[in-house]
Amino acid sequence: MANHSQFGFQDASSPIMEELIEFHDHALMVALTICTLVLYLLTLMLMEKLSSNTVDAQEVELVWTILPAIVLIMLALPSLQILYMMDEIDEPDLTLKAIGHQWYWTYEYTDFKDLSFDSYMLPTVDLPLGHFRLLEVDHRIVIPMESPIRVIVTADDVLHSWTIPSLGVKTDAIPGRLNQTSFITTRPGIFYGQCSEICGANHSFMPIVLESAPLTHFESWSSLLSS
Repeated sequence: MANHSQFGFQDASSPIMEELIEFHDHALMVALTICTLVLYLLTLMLMEKLSSNTVDAQEVELVWTILPAIVLIMLALPSLQILYMMDEIDEPDLTLKAIGHQWYWTYEYTDFKDLSFDSYMLPTVDLPLGHFRLLEVDHRIVIPMESPIRVIVTADDVLHSWTIPSLGVKTDAIPGRLNQTSFITTRPGIFYGQCSEICGANHSFMPIVLESAPLTHFESWSSLLSS
């Protein structure tokens, strides 16, 4: 869960988010190295007298032509690897369908015969003590931890976006189209997200709450809800 003074990402709760944070740190180090080098060269040129060596230097031109290409390769290769990992969906243990409405979510557990519910934001007056305002819902998603989960996302009216930052998941919900994503939660906990696509007047009031629990807890919850 993010806080007001937080500058970085939320704690990663899935392998994909761990890779995204690592790539973010890698890209920042590359950018810091480039900025330091450019600042050093600018300072050097301002402090020292110009000479003919800085006007005509084929070796330097060769270096600053090849070096950016190497830097781009260093950024492109891990980026492409993560993109392919995010698109990979390999034999999920559970499939969840998320349908965006103005302004709530509907969830269907397609592996069960009759397990679906609507998820609305809890009004502030009904909020239990200790829960987060504008982020808590009346019905949470519950999934088994350490299991591959596939999420099929669509919308009933306008564009929405199903997003949980700590899991590294952000998928657009488009009317008439099915998008899919996948994730694995590495630890038990409650993870919060929101609709990340401007979808109307109450766009700010479409929270997403996902609870990752051990398999036995999930089985008890699903049997209780479907009965």
